Amino acid sequence: MKTKVTAVFDIGKTNKKFFLFDGNFQEVHREYVRFEEITDEDGYPTENLRALEDWVKETFDKILISNEFEIEALNFSCYGASWVHIDENGKPLTPLYNYMKPLNGDILDSFYKEYGPEDELSRVTGSPKLGMLNTGMHLYWLKRTRPETFKKISYSLHLPQYLSYLFTGIPVSEYTSIGCHTMLWDFEKKDYHSWVYQEGIDKKLPPLVSSRKTVPVDYKGRTIKMGVGIHDSSSALLPYIKSAKKPFILVSTGTWSISINPFNPGMLSAGDIGNGSLFNMRIDGSPVKVSRLFLGNEYKLRVRALAEHFNVSPDAHKKVEFDQDTFFEINKDFVHMFKWDTMSSADMPQSTSIPYDRFEHAYHQLMLELVLLQEKSVRAAMGSSEIDQLYVDGGFSDNKIYIQLLSHYMGNMKLSTTDSSLGSALGAAIVISDTELEPSFLDKNYAIKKHRPFSLK
Repeated sequence: MKTKVTAVFDIGKTNKKFFLFDGNFQEVHREYVRFEEITDEDGYPTENLRALEDWVKETFDKILISNEFEIEALNFSCYGASWVHIDENGKPLTPLYNYMKPLNGDILDSFYKEYGPEDELSRVTGSPKLGMLNTGMHLYWLKRTRPETFKKISYSLHLPQYLSYLFTGIPVSEYTSIGCHTMLWDFEKKDYHSWVYQEGIDKKLPPLVSSRKTVPVDYKGRTIKMGVGIHDSSSALLPYIKSAKKPFILVSTGTWSISINPFNPGMLSAGDIGNGSLFNMRIDGSPVKVSRLFLGNEYKLRVRALAEHFNVSPDAHKKVEFDQDTFFEINKDFVHMFKWDTMSSADMPQSTSIPYDRFEHAYHQLMLELVLLQEKSVRAAMGSSEIDQLYVDGGFSDNKIYIQLLSHYMGNMKLSTTDSSLGSALGAAIVISDTELEPSFLDKNYAIKKHRPFSLK
């Protein structure tokens, strides 16, 4: 007898994943793939959308005829700040522009001159000035610099909704993608910001629906409940919201490390904006205070550089164990040594200097500097909230040095790690189900491990 399952495509910037969950939300199947980036018309690296589409369809069709599983539902969890602009025939008009693609300063200046002041716009939209990471700014840029292309757009779909559209043929907008530091949403009015209407951007956005929305679709002779997709950070939060008993902060790690505080009351302050905080959105449309750190991206760059510097294997960092003596030696006369390529901090030196003769020491130094930034990010998300539970999921939950150091520096909080691969995928499965989660859900499904700070000598 076939196992009835919910299928989820969990699309990150680096890893593309496919999961099957049974009726108890236990993982019963997974697949991973990575694609080489291509370039857009300006030569800037970007997602290979065609390869992603082909893999999604081929992977789903293969499982559909499996003798082991019967797919009852399908949903999508994807990284945010990414549009697919489709024409009247439902075909993409442009590359999937990378959210790191730099914007011309004149575009930003003209926007804020017309719709600012910047501080007030950031406050009500929960969106600091982030260039293409503000998908509203992306559409403003497209309208100003590629007007003929903009006119041809029937709908602009965030990536999760585009993948859903491939299966349903129904274009929709969805709250968690629209509310994720896009500069589109006015959290006071609970509607699109006035500038969106003034620019006619709203006409490019399909009807807005709940993350819980599903559509029964006849797909190759099978009736399957199709979800509309969900933003990955909001999806990762969902199982915790539904089952944790006490307030918490979730640090969802990967290319970005996102510190998420769903228990922050009210709007962001000017101080919050200055500290780099912003709003994501829960599935009910309410704001979630978030602090971002480009941790995984910077880690990847620095580890690669260290491997070359010490002439060791690119995977050498995976074998380094936390050494307390090494930490104390570095911490005793601590000096910042790394200049970040894709982040900035007040303590960052003008250039990177590595005085160590052992890779392991340099790696501990790197992790210490990254964790100090992580601590600031967590405390920014926390603000004045009284919270003593910290969950860490995603790729860095498996990095023992990161966890040991974070537990040390967040010593006033109880730190627990959860299974690194399931977070956003499991949330996407849960959001389209009618199941209520038990308080023991996290312990049973997320392989929770509790960590204590190491003792000082």
